[in-house]
Amino acid sequence: MISKDKITEIFCSIDDFYAVYEPAMRKRQVTTGKKTRNRKFRMSTSEIVTITVLFHLSGIRTFKHFYILYVQQQLQSEFPNTVSYNRFVELMQSNLMPLTLFLKTCCLGECTGISFIDSTPIRACKNKRISNNKVFKDIATIGKSTMGWFYGFKVHIIINDKGELLDFIIIQANVDDKTPLKRDNFLKKIFGSLYADKGYISKELTSILFDQGLYLVTSIKNNMKNVLMTMRDKILLRKRSVIETINDQLKNIAQAEHSRHRSFGNFITNLVASLIAYCFQEKKLAIKFKTENTSQLALFC
Repeated sequence: MISKDKITEIFCSIDDFYAVYEPAMRKRQVTTGKKTRNRKFRMSTSEIVTITVLFHLSGIRTFKHFYILYVQQQLQSEFPNTVSYNRFVELMQSNLMPLTLFLKTCCLGECTGISFIDSTPIRACKNKRISNNKVFKDIATIGKSTMGWFYGFKVHIIINDKGELLDFIIIQANVDDKTPLKRDNFLKKIFGSLYADKGYISKELTSILFDQGLYLVTSIKNNMKNVLMTMRDKILLRKRSVIETINDQLKNIAQAEHSRHRSFGNFITNLVASLIAYCFQEKKLAIKFKTENTSQLALFC
């Protein structure tokens, strides 16, 4: 299970953020001029967000079992004022805004000049239940990945060579992988080289990113002509499997993907919390890459 020190670390980080977030949001709220009750909840927002993130680090498959059997029974000293399970689910979805802002402002790493990008499908349900799915009706779409057709969404994530999450974006399943890269705000803080798979191959996209100071490096398809590539790019392109392993961790360990959602808000909350949980992992997948300058000349016979 999760250590007490880890729980304290996550809670303190979230509580420090919310101490700044709450006064700023109150100043921006639009009022109707009428007096409204501003009664405090039994549980603070920091406690609610912390428990939401802890679920994705616990390894427990269902949130109901995690909350009732673990939080309410084994974490009474850390969370003494817990509410009922149904009430907590309502509070969890209502705090989606601070949860997302916390991820964007406090959890993302810094670009080092070496970045990897990849998309992974997030299935809303199994294919045979697509016609019966009502939760994501008119929201989710049918798309195709390397694993076949699926119904749901895609998540694009960008990481650096240290395994730190740099940014993410959620799109519908039928949207082309290259579309998010054409948005200026998605790659605003990314510079240097960006390594991607064959799904991002595009001359137009490469030229657009090159004008922005970003070099897109992809492998080539079988029917394409060979292109010149430095040894550095060849080595780093082989290390792109790191981001695929991170996608696997998000879906199978942090449970970013499951078919038990009862609302779209619950889906987004679950996905954002899983990304935060990954950012709090003590050991992240990283690559060791060093360049050495030498004055030696290579002689060829």
